[in-house]
Amino acid sequence: MSGMIFADSLSRLGTESAFVVLARAQALAQQGKDIINLGIGQPDFKTPEHISEAAIKAIRDGHHGYTPANGLPVLREAVAADLNRRHGVEVNPDNVVVVPGGKPTMFFAVMMFGQPGVEIMYPNPGFPIYESVIKYSGATPVPIALEEKNGFAFSAEQVLSQITERTRLIIINSPANPTGGVTPKEEIDKLVAGLMDHPHVALMSDEIYSNMLYGGREHVSLLQYPEIRDRLIMLDGWSKTYAMTGWRLGYAVWPDAAVDHVTRLCINDHSCVNAPTQFAGLAALTGSQDCVTDMVAQFDARRQVIVDALNDLPGVRCADAAGAFYAFPNIEGTGLTSKEAQDKFLDEAGVATVAGTSFGAWGEGYLRFSYANSTENILEAISRIKKLL
Repeated sequence: MSGMIFADSLSRLGTESAFVVLARAQALAQQGKDIINLGIGQPDFKTPEHISEAAIKAIRDGHHGYTPANGLPVLREAVAADLNRRHGVEVNPDNVVVVPGGKPTMFFAVMMFGQPGVEIMYPNPGFPIYESVIKYSGATPVPIALEEKNGFAFSAEQVLSQITERTRLIIINSPANPTGGVTPKEEIDKLVAGLMDHPHVALMSDEIYSNMLYGGREHVSLLQYPEIRDRLIMLDGWSKTYAMTGWRLGYAVWPDAAVDHVTRLCINDHSCVNAPTQFAGLAALTGSQDCVTDMVAQFDARRQVIVDALNDLPGVRCADAAGAFYAFPNIEGTGLTSKEAQDKFLDEAGVATVAGTSFGAWGEGYLRFSYANSTENILEAISRIKKLL
């Protein structure tokens, strides 16, 4: 038996249940079961060819060495130009820090502010890594309840009412995982206005799904509010928009006061992002955006199919999914808990979903369905669930 004594902090570190479900689904598939995976949150499209070719060319051209800890200057300049094109904002490339995926930004932001005795607010139901890292840092996680009746958008009044002298960071996510909710501009306006009374509170805006909105909605970036730019961390990246989840490439725009801190964290953590991936990211931002338009159009078509199909299930109701590629139906009418429904649908119907409680206590009574799968598979999956119910 090992005599190793681990740090107590490890007991506070959670996980991302979508990967647990993925492993279970893969194990069942290896046993010969026909599994349709509507659990994992990644595009089912291939990375566009011109992006992959840019990485191959970078390797052949000899880009094999270390890069700057904050990312290649040409890539940071391209990020700034892209943000100006999409959001109409001016960003100094020196404030852009390129990292291996979205999670390092979350981890660095929380660890930069989190410690025992302070509070960090986060969306619930929300991406599970938020709460996990907050607890790991020693800070107290304070949930921002996202409710179906509000379209899973946060209430600025509620958020502001929860701020105390111990609050150090507020995390928001729109379009949101797991709900597909999009917070309207008027609520963001109210939040920013109210934060003028709380200059000690920083924000991290997770905008990884900023290209994926439907029904004529337009993304509202927190970068568009100059009055909070000196305490705003804006997270975005390539994984969802360009079907590059496995490439591990993301970025954030950091306020001046935090850039040196996060750069040192990068040096201590991963040194730098690998060079070929950064050249792929450069090709993604500077090349044609038709691939993005095409993917989002297909997600939109699937969204309408899955929402209608879920609403046709007995005991299930599903609000319109406004963004990202998730539906978050209420399954209370089935008499099943979220975890019971997740396990039953996988084991008996061969359909992988993720329990709402995997995203926080406010997710009870819901399931997350990813429609990053073919329309044919979506309809077959819902048909299996309907027969089971």
